[in-house]
Amino acid sequence: MVVKTELCQFSGYRIYPGHGSRLIRVDGKTHIFLNAKSRASFLMRRKAANLNWTVLYRRLHKKGVTEDNSKKRVRARKATAPKPIEGASLEQIKAKRSQKPEVRKAARDAALKEIKARNAGKKK
Repeated sequence: MVVKTELCQFSGYRIYPGHGSRLIRVDGKTHIFLNAKSRASFLMRRKAANLNWTVLYRRLHKKGVTEDNSKKRVRARKATAPKPIEGASLEQIKAKRSQKPEVRKAARDAALKEIKARNAGKKK
């Protein structure tokens, strides 16, 4: 069951059904308050941001905020240095990486054609 709650105009706390009071001004504006303390403070024109117990004060002064929301530090990791692999020296690997994609594709296509031709020769 969902209970319709309203917010106190001054303190920012939730007001459940059957609680709180309304102040309707001459100009027609409606203000809803949780308790007499909030209503009196509003009528005395106190600032909610300066009272420790209001939601606005707590939000402005970052009270009750869990550390889960804080940004986690990321550990800096060193980039791994390229190493030669068996059968290919470092220069060969660098040369292959610096090749243009078109040249690589052409070489791949040529190798595929050769394999297909070889397989076609075996079938006959």
